[in-house]
Amino acid sequence: MEEKPNEVHYGLEGVYFTDSKISKVDGINGRLYYRGYAIEDIAKYSSFEETCYLLLYGRLPKKEELDSFSKAMAAERDLPDFIMDMISKLSGREKQMHILSAALSALSAFDPETEDQSPGANMRKSIRLISKLSSIVAAIGSAALGNGYTKPSKDLSHAENFLYMLAGKKPDAGKARMLDKMLMLHAEHSSNASTFACLVSASTLSDIYLSVVAGISALKGPLHGGADENALAMLHEIGNPGNTEEYIEQALAGKKKIMGFGHRVYKTYDPRARIIKESLMEIMNSSDEDVKNVTSIALRAEKLMIDKLGKTHGIWPNVDFFSGPVYEYLGIPSGLFTPLFAASRIPGWCAHIMEYWQNNKLLRPLENYTGEIGLKFVKIEDR
Repeated sequence: MEEKPNEVHYGLEGVYFTDSKISKVDGINGRLYYRGYAIEDIAKYSSFEETCYLLLYGRLPKKEELDSFSKAMAAERDLPDFIMDMISKLSGREKQMHILSAALSALSAFDPETEDQSPGANMRKSIRLISKLSSIVAAIGSAALGNGYTKPSKDLSHAENFLYMLAGKKPDAGKARMLDKMLMLHAEHSSNASTFACLVSASTLSDIYLSVVAGISALKGPLHGGADENALAMLHEIGNPGNTEEYIEQALAGKKKIMGFGHRVYKTYDPRARIIKESLMEIMNSSDEDVKNVTSIALRAEKLMIDKLGKTHGIWPNVDFFSGPVYEYLGIPSGLFTPLFAASRIPGWCAHIMEYWQNNKLLRPLENYTGEIGLKFVKIEDR
């Protein structure tokens, strides 16, 4: 009897591996929901702290609950001296994502509950991870900028504290709110590559720290978290708004990938990109000519790409395309974009890990073997 060939889903495309109540990505209609709430409403009315509570606990908090949660987050911002020394010694020797991965792995040694897998302990560790990962990323960025280490403040919001630690001074309120919105927009996105990597690790019953490190490793790639840095590099390469159309036309003719366009799930405009574009329109009025320049290039490139490939090929701007100019306006160096992505996404990672552990099953997909079988082994002296 002839064996039926195995059906292979390359990249696991179209394969459902679990149930989840955390987020819904509607790629056909360009909609995104966190725990049932539209991303547009979250970006308009919420904060990063409240979004973390929603993702972790599955519901919106009451005011006193949010106040308590925010204080708990703020209380966990400090970093051990060992971690700060590690960041200082690795700065300039390693890429920022390598430093982030090493620092987070080491941080687990300072958590007395690392091996405690109880739900309560995992929730407490999630809060620590969200708070401390942001401090690590800010410290990495500050070291790279030569600003020295600024100890975190317990009196500032999560977004304010990040900018404060990065630059060593309290940030402008408008810029802090802009970063707060960016953090919320990147906080969760279903079973993307980094979230799936977290869950592969977590499914073995590894601890939450190293499961998150697995997610950071997946996030580093230019097809995932590294895309916004490459998109901004392209905008700087174009250099002048008047060069935009010629550059894009030549890139398309040479079949060069335009970073920041197209998405594995969205077949229309990424809803997060629409919201970030609003911030881009705000900074168009900046007095900084470099900011005006890169913003103008981005908007001209977006229009041309939509005319060329949007309606005909379903290739639309994604969250990465507009993120770079906004981060640059906020004073965040491009090498820090992907680590900041990790600091944004960690509440989603932790929420998924804890949810998966409620009905854990070891993730072990099959591969379709296409090699030879039954070869005769020839001893080394006879080869």
